[in-house]
Amino acid sequence: MLRSALAVAVTIFWWCPVYAQPCGLPGGTKVESERYVLSYRTKPEKLAVSQHFAVEMVVCPKDGLPAPESVRVDGFMPEHNHGMNYKAVVKPAGGGRYDAAGLMFHMPGRWDFIFEIRAAGKTDRVTSTVVLQ
Repeated sequence: MLRSALAVAVTIFWWCPVYAQPCGLPGGTKVESERYVLSYRTKPEKLAVSQHFAVEMVVCPKDGLPAPESVRVDGFMPEHNHGMNYKAVVKPAGGGRYDAAGLMFHMPGRWDFIFEIRAAGKTDRVTSTVVLQ
């Protein structure tokens, strides 16, 4: 009986989408809106001025909310009132994961990542700050 229960638990854990599991990426940063939890990490981990980078994200709806229809990421420099010179291309990677490529912070200073999560006719916006030397 215990062996059967364990087999069922392992099967459920293995086959459940990322939404049923704790939302996060190892070494990632987590931000939340009212409806979603988003965890992200950059590739490479250490960002450098004028070097392209990618962002790996996982987005988890909170209790019973719909999965995102789309996810966007952009960068903005508040002290200078401008964004990046490049537009990220975001592609779904399955199971609530998304990969964004083509990002570059072209000058040192404070940058805000701006994440937009679109679902059910609404857009949630969350930010996370990084400082480049």
